[in-house]
Amino acid sequence: MKIGLSTCSKPFCEELFKEYAEAGISAMEISYNLETTNQFDFALAKEYADKYGIELWSLHLPFMPFSIIDISRPELAEASLEFYSKTLLKANRDAGITRFVIHPSGERIAEEDRPLRLATAREHILKLADVAKSVDSIILVEDLPRLCLANCSDEILYLTEGHDSLKVVFDTNHLLHEDIGEFIKKVGNRIASTHISDYDFIDEKHWLPGEGMIDWDKLYKDLVSVGYDGAWLYELGFVAPKTLTTRSRDLTCKDFYNNAQEIFNGRKITVI
Repeated sequence: MKIGLSTCSKPFCEELFKEYAEAGISAMEISYNLETTNQFDFALAKEYADKYGIELWSLHLPFMPFSIIDISRPELAEASLEFYSKTLLKANRDAGITRFVIHPSGERIAEEDRPLRLATAREHILKLADVAKSVDSIILVEDLPRLCLANCSDEILYLTEGHDSLKVVFDTNHLLHEDIGEFIKKVGNRIASTHISDYDFIDEKHWLPGEGMIDWDKLYKDLVSVGYDGAWLYELGFVAPKTLTTRSRDLTCKDFYNNAQEIFNGRKITVI
């Protein structure tokens, strides 16, 4: 698997592409917030990517604030779909990006609201998949934690079945209601990308593999067993979050490369 890394915790600049290349990271997921959408220069990103040999693997579509953008809320779904469609087409045209990550809902949905929110999300994700298909691209629906939609394999399969441009991005630290191995087995070859990070099985933490409770040797082998061969793409910050007090220093791009190589080769993971 190629090693990838999200830009979610780093300023977007040419130096970042250079750091990726020098560390052996060959895939990038562009991630930015809603406020910077109109200012983001996809053509410049493509220029840097070509210069340093980095694949623009995916774009994480903005998902906050939930009061403005949420494809599962009936009163926001049409506007969210329009925004996502325009962003997708621009990123594809200017940078050649063909994979687009979407959160199927915002936070904490009451049980009585869940059927409507699931149906609304599915209806509009299917429409977005049609837009993606028109430019030979795919939508990657992300599994989410807590009471969000897609917090288990049954819901994520419901949201992605029935369209060949709908796939899944497997976030390894979001599963709070289902065993990781069972999720991988049930979702299977619908997994087309990953968000790699570790956690304590209590809530999402976005720690480096080895800092939490996941059995990484098993997870990697389970992914291989269902035919996954896409990017092993990390999604966590370089600076340790307040929930982690054991890391001795900030991470570097090379740390992600080394961590991946240890997992790929079944070696003991170095804890920094």
